[in-house]
Amino acid sequence: MPAGLLFRSVLLPLGLGALLRTGVCAVEPEEPLTTAASLLSLTAEQAGGRLGITVTGIVTAAEPDWNGQFFLQDATGGVFVENLGRPAPAPGDLVTVSGFSHPGAFAPIIGTPTWRVAGRAALPDPKRVLVEHLKAGVEDGWRVEIEGVVRTVREAEDRHTLILAVGGYRLEVFARLDPRLSAVSLTAARVRVRGTAATHYNPAMRHLTAVAVYAPRVEDFELLESQAVQPFDQPILPVNRVAQYRRGSQSDPCVHVRGVVTLQWLGTDVYLQDASGGIRLETNQRELFRPGDQVDAVGFLEYENFQPVLRDAALRRSVEPIASVSPRPVPGAEILRGSHHGSLITLQGRIIGRSQRPVTTLAGGPSVPVTTWLLQGSGFTFTVESASAAGSSPQSEFPIGSVVEVDGVCAPSVDASGKVSLLKVLLPSPSGFRLIARPSWLTAERLLAGVGLLSLGLVVLVLWLLTVAKKNAALKVLIREREQAQRLLQEAHDGLEQKIIERSAQLQVEMTARRTDEVQFRAVLAERTRLARDLHDTLEQTLTGIALHLDATAKLNQRDPTSAQDHLHTARSWLRQSQVDLRRSIWDLRSRELEQFDLAGALRRSAEQLVNGTDIQLEVQTRGTPHRLPEVVEENVLRIGQEALTNIAKHARATQVSILLEFKSDALLLRVTDNGVGFERQHAPNAQEGHFGLLGMGERARRLSGSITVTSSPGQGTTVAVDIPLTTTPAPVSAAPELRSVPLS
Repeated sequence: MPAGLLFRSVLLPLGLGALLRTGVCAVEPEEPLTTAASLLSLTAEQAGGRLGITVTGIVTAAEPDWNGQFFLQDATGGVFVENLGRPAPAPGDLVTVSGFSHPGAFAPIIGTPTWRVAGRAALPDPKRVLVEHLKAGVEDGWRVEIEGVVRTVREAEDRHTLILAVGGYRLEVFARLDPRLSAVSLTAARVRVRGTAATHYNPAMRHLTAVAVYAPRVEDFELLESQAVQPFDQPILPVNRVAQYRRGSQSDPCVHVRGVVTLQWLGTDVYLQDASGGIRLETNQRELFRPGDQVDAVGFLEYENFQPVLRDAALRRSVEPIASVSPRPVPGAEILRGSHHGSLITLQGRIIGRSQRPVTTLAGGPSVPVTTWLLQGSGFTFTVESASAAGSSPQSEFPIGSVVEVDGVCAPSVDASGKVSLLKVLLPSPSGFRLIARPSWLTAERLLAGVGLLSLGLVVLVLWLLTVAKKNAALKVLIREREQAQRLLQEAHDGLEQKIIERSAQLQVEMTARRTDEVQFRAVLAERTRLARDLHDTLEQTLTGIALHLDATAKLNQRDPTSAQDHLHTARSWLRQSQVDLRRSIWDLRSRELEQFDLAGALRRSAEQLVNGTDIQLEVQTRGTPHRLPEVVEENVLRIGQEALTNIAKHARATQVSILLEFKSDALLLRVTDNGVGFERQHAPNAQEGHFGLLGMGERARRLSGSITVTSSPGQGTTVAVDIPLTTTPAPVSAAPELRSVPLS
């Protein structure tokens, strides 16, 4: 399958991506496209919209190696059908194809097709086209007719591949030939070909790269005029007369030369030399020739870089003896005039550089490492190239600066005036690269190293001088600074009295701040003293009661199990209360969170610690303008909120908790709400049952001259509301704080 046709099938799945990028709705229109011209007139964006199409036409080309794909032509044009991986109709079948438009890689095509054969029909009459239009891709998909001169013929499976010269262009043709026609008889013959034009392209850029013609039948190839004399039977021309004027020479002449092979470069270029000179031949033959082989060659004269070259050459070994050729020294002036193109010469020069690069042969073989030496000759510079890996011969170890002698084929590039602009010598054999003299001890590398050491010494000297200069400059700066310090000292003495007054004022401010800190410290100390008293009055008494009840349980366990269970139950209740007292004490004894964070942040962190690892959803809101409050207010409100959250975590079995902290001008409000199980007023936890949480929250609210309200009912959750006035002096704690409970209805 040609490369261009393969790209068509590879790009078909990209239609949906193009559709999404362009925003075209991939909905089959009500009226599908019905002609090839209507499809080809679409832009790439429009064709990417998968428009429905149904075309009836004649199959003009369906090669066996196209994997089911084929060309279809109707009265309006030719189109490619992406029938990938399925059987294909035969050329001459009249088919109806239904499918969807696709932008293709060059022109729109039919994708995801279904087709049916309606019968057989004659192939459409070919269009006689200009080769310029054909090479521009204008006739893509059309059946065309073209005439040209055969350059080369290559057989592949059940068809032949021909290269035609048409109006200065080279055209690739795939055709079925009459078995009576041979490749030798077709060389330089004028032929007519009728077939389908197919484009090859770069799919990434949607650029045309080449055009080929596919002729599906034997009768599509017609021999118009054979070469009067077979190419190898033509007179032999000396190599130096190939590009000279010859009376009666035809356009696109086929030239017959004979000589000795001096080099076959990378499989496709063969350099041939006779007694008159040398020439380069381009060939598609797979046969290898070695230097010294005597051959006959026929090829078509063309010009490249203002030098003659025989393209599409055919070579065969000569049966007649030919005088051997040897490299010979030539003056540099003759080389610079371009006099020895393609000849085997000898040059001397000094190596000034070496490099290596991989080169892929045009014959399709593996990459070959090419070593390039840059040499300085007598008045000119030239390169030497060898198609062998560096290190495979002793020449690769010749040091830079060595004088060498080279036997190779001269391959210059010349300008329009015939002067050499770039001289290159191709090395047929490693033995043609000989060492004449090694470089002197004072090589460029050693000279460079010496210059580097000298430069390093100069740098060190400059750095030392800079250091000395910096020290002198620093000494001058110190002298100036001392003089300035003396002046400043005098100014300081003059303004000392003013500074003493200012410092006294600063000390007064600092003393006031220190007194404030002492007051805060006493408040903290008083709070910790209170916490210690709470521990003594609650936790110690609770633990003592637990111990007494456990002793009673042990004594009554055998005699009166019922009484023992009562004592055990009471001990458990006191143990749970001791846990609550201990947790409250730990919170009270921790470093106060409000010293670094605000009240709302402290409440949020406490809530997040309690709900961490549970399914409870937490919501914390702050209203009003947050500001710092007296420490006793912030401390007690925080502890009330923590106790409310602890009760929710232990008893409520809630899934949602909401905290609202509202700053008013004259009050602070805290609301803690959950959606837990709730409780009835008569069943509210109390101190008699060993639950002191609500009692403790009431005490704290009372201390701040505030109130606390607990609102709850079974299944409706619980709301704890705390209202603290900010203009009233906190009241002392009483034994019976106000605690209001309003059941929900």
